[in-house]
Amino acid sequence: MTVCAIEPSANPGNGGPPRAACSITAQGAYAARLTLSGDSWYPERWTLDGPEPYAVPLPGNQPEEPGTEVQPMGDGRVLVHRVAAGRHVFSLLYPTGPGTGELPLGAVECPSDTTALRLLPPAPDGERAYALAVGPRTTVLWQVAGGLFGPERAAEIPGRCSGGAWLDRTGRILAVDRESDGRTKAVVVDLERGGEVSPLLQIAADSDDRILLADPDSGLALIRSDAPSPGHERLGWGVLGSTLPVRFPECLRLPDCVVTPFAIQPGQALTPERCAVALRLDGAFGSWVGVWRPAERRVRHLPAPEGWLTGAGLWTADGELRLPCATPQSPCGVARLTAHDAGGGRAGDPEGAERTRGAEGARDTEGARGAENTEDMTPGDPEEAGGSGAPASTSTRPVPLQQAPLARLVTK
Repeated sequence: MTVCAIEPSANPGNGGPPRAACSITAQGAYAARLTLSGDSWYPERWTLDGPEPYAVPLPGNQPEEPGTEVQPMGDGRVLVHRVAAGRHVFSLLYPTGPGTGELPLGAVECPSDTTALRLLPPAPDGERAYALAVGPRTTVLWQVAGGLFGPERAAEIPGRCSGGAWLDRTGRILAVDRESDGRTKAVVVDLERGGEVSPLLQIAADSDDRILLADPDSGLALIRSDAPSPGHERLGWGVLGSTLPVRFPECLRLPDCVVTPFAIQPGQALTPERCAVALRLDGAFGSWVGVWRPAERRVRHLPAPEGWLTGAGLWTADGELRLPCATPQSPCGVARLTAHDAGGGRAGDPEGAERTRGAEGARDTEGARGAENTEDMTPGDPEEAGGSGAPASTSTRPVPLQQAPLARLVTK
């Protein structure tokens, strides 16, 4: 049987980052992807929390379309999002003996002017799933799994929304990027207050400020904004509830590369600056892995393991990066890389890398692709303030995240 992974488009059409080749639950127990056997696409569930990973194929009564979305649930079932005759149909798949069981959840019929409906990242509780339906002036947030009566409208948000990052462990606080009046700003949607919307990122009045990833334990948030360099988006970081402004490290400016954070090390409640962040780097020569910490001020470049399901992975609390991989010899494997703390060694050293079922570990190739070892910008740096050589301005300097309403909410 020939098995390969979907390589999602690097430009999914909604202004967001490139999609990962598989989806992983927030707790890291299960993953799901759409895979190919011959000419037929079908969902596949991976179990990741056992002694070694294993895959269970979940083919339905007919092959899936290449664009079908799949997402693992916390109980091991797989949510499938299909489009048929203009309707968005959702079902839960699960293994049953030699076959596949399917529980239909219902369908969402979107207005003809809706430009997209897509799943959000897996909810932290593993019991619910959400999707955004983007219209010309408003976006509807749908709960498509975990409800009592099939898909339910959870909120209607003014503006066109994209992205999506969970900011807590309960699945109450969701951050999305909202386009309104020609600008994109990250906002917070409170699902326990009827979808109440409040600002999250307000770096500059005329900047586009998107949230990419956040860790509820430490509050570390990765953002993308053109505030420090108008017309050119930069990758930055901040801490929810902190009194420090958002920072835009020079080491995260990699020419001719798209840098996308995809996993943050959890469990670092008091030391967000030491959280390891896994980066997907896409360039002219393919995709590879980067590891970065705010305290280190440099990116460690690692070759992608053979068969890496590009853009997918998770950290353990003790600093092990796990990357799902699939090759003809090992169709279900996990490459395990140990990223030592600042000053404690080299991320990806052969001594710290293990292999599971043939998934190749990666070794450190720090500096091989031109990583820069420079200082983070401070609040008084002219470039951070929004222009090269210009004096710092209070109107363009990134404001501390603690000034946003969310900061007070998530730190209670």
